[in-house]
Amino acid sequence: MIVAFFESVKYSGHMVAISFLRIFLGYYYLQDAIVKFKGDFLVRPRVAEMISEYLPASHAPEWYKWILSTYMVSHWQGLAFIFLGIQLSIAISYIIGYVVRPTALLAGLFTLQMLYLSNPASHDLLKILLAVHIVFAWLGAGRCLGFDYYFFKRVRGFWW
Repeated sequence: MIVAFFESVKYSGHMVAISFLRIFLGYYYLQDAIVKFKGDFLVRPRVAEMISEYLPASHAPEWYKWILSTYMVSHWQGLAFIFLGIQLSIAISYIIGYVVRPTALLAGLFTLQMLYLSNPASHDLLKILLAVHIVFAWLGAGRCLGFDYYFFKRVRGFWW
């Protein structure tokens, strides 16, 4: 498996820049998850405050706003654990390059969620991040400098 990790540069070396972007983004998500875990994100209702503050100005569909205001504000602690778990799984997947395609789709949905829930000043950054996740899913960014190449070589399929 280790040989396939280094062999991936030989056969998919054109994706080295994408791989470095993937690893950097994984480190960014890991750093953000650690800050949230060590901070008061799981203890204080920051998610509920964020939903209550930015939801009226959001461009989300009405049914989605209703779900957010009805269920997610009242269950903010479970939602905070889910957000933290998603960020941690995205970080680990991007850093080691394992199952990057489904994780990139999950990260795209997570970014879309944050686009609806966040400050309008950060929308440009989140739109760029959404585009990067879509590119990762499209290209299968884990095949270079990642463990997806090992599985791609042996078991052909959509996920690798």
